Amino acid sequence: MKLVSFRKSLIIASFVVLSGTFNNTITAQSSKKQNYKVAVCDWMILKRQKLGAFELASQLKADGIELDMGGLGNRETFDSKLADPVEVKKFKDKSKEFNVGISSIAMSGFYGQSFAKRETVKRMVQDCIDAMKTMNVKVAYLPLGNQCDLKKNPELRPVIIERLQWAGKQVAKIGGVIAVETTLDATAEKAFLKEIGCKQIKSSFNFSNAIENKKDISEELSILGKKHLAQIHASNTDGFWLQNDKKINMPKIKATLDKMRWKGWLIVERSRDTTDVHNVKANYGANVAYLKKIFQN
Repeated sequence: MKLVSFRKSLIIASFVVLSGTFNNTITAQSSKKQNYKVAVCDWMILKRQKLGAFELASQLKADGIELDMGGLGNRETFDSKLADPVEVKKFKDKSKEFNVGISSIAMSGFYGQSFAKRETVKRMVQDCIDAMKTMNVKVAYLPLGNQCDLKKNPELRPVIIERLQWAGKQVAKIGGVIAVETTLDATAEKAFLKEIGCKQIKSSFNFSNAIENKKDISEELSILGKKHLAQIHASNTDGFWLQNDKKINMPKIKATLDKMRWKGWLIVERSRDTTDVHNVKANYGANVAYLKKIFQN
């Protein structure tokens, strides 16, 4: 009788172990098959390079955050904690604790500072690349910003190209990519990237830029092409939530990206309801939920 009970217990225990393994395998396979992940910009959810960004992103049901390098201002480089091993461990631990990844490391300081004219740009970019390596992130986000708007300041094009060619060589050393956001339409941006001539420099496509240029988002994505596309800022300027924005046909955009066989991060930057623009959880929660409904259903 004891022998029968022992064998029965052994069979049950084995079944539990195998079931756990099977479930873990399913989870891993499901995660692997997911072509699109949704992130939020940490600076836009008011958690710029703060540990609390991971918990808040988790509450918003986001898959990740775009982690900023910190303020720039008149400093020689970014005001970043990511060069400190102690702080880096904290960020990695929080990412793991809340199961929130990092889509990219952002150099948002260049929204207001000149990538073409700042003398210490090489140090800034290298600090970002070092942070990418430390945090195991393969994409850096570089907005060229108002001062380097290539439509308004075409004379800056040669120096910007030269600096991006240098940056491409540096990020190639860690197997990474720098995703550049410009104000150009897709045709002009594709020509710009070809002139740079470096496969490590790609586009960070922004819905709002296509809308500003009075272009169809899906058509712009098709023109740009899969190989030039590193990530997508999947939002418009503030006004409406994504689901209420008549200028954005999200199912059509998904169909276009599916046809392109593109995979990557969709990052919510804005698209806040201006009647309650400071409500982070309502605005970003709604936009994340809508993107997941369309892209992860």
